[in-house]
Amino acid sequence: MTQYFNEYASLCFERFGDRVKHWITFSNPWSVAVEGYETGEHAPGYRLRGTGAYKAAHHIIKAHAKVWHTYNKQWRSKQRGMVGISLTSDWGEPVDMNSQKDIEAAERYMQFYLGWFANTLYNGDYPEVMKDYVGRKSAQQGLAVSRLPTFSSQEKSYIKGTCDFLGLGHFTTRYITKRNYPATQGPTYFTDRDLLELVDPSWPDPESKWLYSVPWGFRRLLNFVKTQYGNPIVYVTENGVSEKMQCPQLCDEWRIKYLKGYTNEMLKDPLASHMEMVTEIVVPTVCTLCILLSAVLLMFLLRKQS
Repeated sequence: MTQYFNEYASLCFERFGDRVKHWITFSNPWSVAVEGYETGEHAPGYRLRGTGAYKAAHHIIKAHAKVWHTYNKQWRSKQRGMVGISLTSDWGEPVDMNSQKDIEAAERYMQFYLGWFANTLYNGDYPEVMKDYVGRKSAQQGLAVSRLPTFSSQEKSYIKGTCDFLGLGHFTTRYITKRNYPATQGPTYFTDRDLLELVDPSWPDPESKWLYSVPWGFRRLLNFVKTQYGNPIVYVTENGVSEKMQCPQLCDEWRIKYLKGYTNEMLKDPLASHMEMVTEIVVPTVCTLCILLSAVLLMFLLRKQS
């Protein structure tokens, strides 16, 4: 399938590359893998719990890398385009910010969701926490090898850095807390993570029951991407919300409010920029003022004594 996909992509580059300069190999591969090969909700409808999603994702990643290298070798110099991928991810916020277990569970949530693909494409391998948890659960279930496939050293080098830009789809947020699932429960992608997803009852809910409006989660996701993957070029490829009610006239205040909230979070100054400003401007300025005030006070005291 990897070779077939590369042939298809090559035909697209040949026919449309003079006009198309931004290529997305796969859109939301998480959904393709999990809902196509784990839960069976989407095509092709397989329910290969605990194995299907991992195998599908493994070949999606290899197919993406092969296409990137094909474009880089044969077409980039002539067409001057870019090849990326579009990953969809919710944001996972710890239920209790003072709980190390909740913080670690939220990190696992993000690594099993976004890092599954992004860490591999930017850093050359699956997230360590993902390898550890799937490997441990596999061993507890009596398997000799992990249900999560592995890349050879050559494949890791081949895959690493094969993303000229990151397409990012984002819709909602979940609160995350730790939950232990016994290995005897049976292998699934969801129980491998050992966590529980929760929502805040106060969050505005739209027509789609899974999609809650939580704009601040988008800002945190963008900062996560920036710090985790070396500040890549990001294009927001998916965002939006379903109607909350049906009406015969124009009444789209719900969607307007949702889009305004998420857009405003995207337009805020990056967190890192604020920290750089504090370190490089505010702190030196405050120190300088303190020195000046001390000097003035000292002069005042000396004059008073004389």
